[in-house]
Amino acid sequence: MWLFGLLACLVAAGLAGLGTWQLQRRAWKHDLVARVDARLQAAPVPAPTDCAPACEPYTRVFVSGLFAHDRETLVQAVTEAGAGFWVLTPLMAEGGTILINRGFVPRDRRDPATRAAGQVAGPVRVTGLLRLSEPGGAFLRANDPAAGRWYSRDVAAIAADRGLSRVAPYFVDADATPNPGGLPQGGLTVVAFPDNHLVYALTWFALAAMVLGATAYVLRDARRRAGARSA
Repeated sequence: MWLFGLLACLVAAGLAGLGTWQLQRRAWKHDLVARVDARLQAAPVPAPTDCAPACEPYTRVFVSGLFAHDRETLVQAVTEAGAGFWVLTPLMAEGGTILINRGFVPRDRRDPATRAAGQVAGPVRVTGLLRLSEPGGAFLRANDPAAGRWYSRDVAAIAADRGLSRVAPYFVDADATPNPGGLPQGGLTVVAFPDNHLVYALTWFALAAMVLGATAYVLRDARRRAGARSA
């Protein structure tokens, strides 16, 4: 029975280790949320021309330039406004090209001709949130540039498909500043970080306690039976 007890203790230690790891993850997540909240509350800064050493996601930025509406890309989206598309439009800025997620349009307004007022000509200034590229596609759905089907905002793939050069390796989610005609609708970025780490930690600790409790019961019962046989 000593081997059984040893194995049970090892299992319990492993479960307790997982619980401790979840508590560490919880501390990391809370620090991340605090840093993102600080960026969201900060004044916008000029959009960087590169990401050296690294761009901080959800930084408020601004950039000026000209929209290349003829090279916009529609990315499938589900938002609080319903199902439709994100409109990603290249902004030709002084330091290069930046993809701007101008906002949401419903399915029946995917054709730019149905929202012509929003196809702004001339210099513009965009304020929004810096977002990291989303390469590959969405869950179980790969981007298909040849068919014009996009499920994620993959900056490099969109730039290649649209023949863009000197493109920043991120995109910018435009804020809620209204566009002429009301579309695209910006300001729909959802900033949320799941935080279930405490629940997971308590679950692992509870399992560890159950293993130890069950082991103690089994060993105690084994000793009782052994004592009864020897009596």
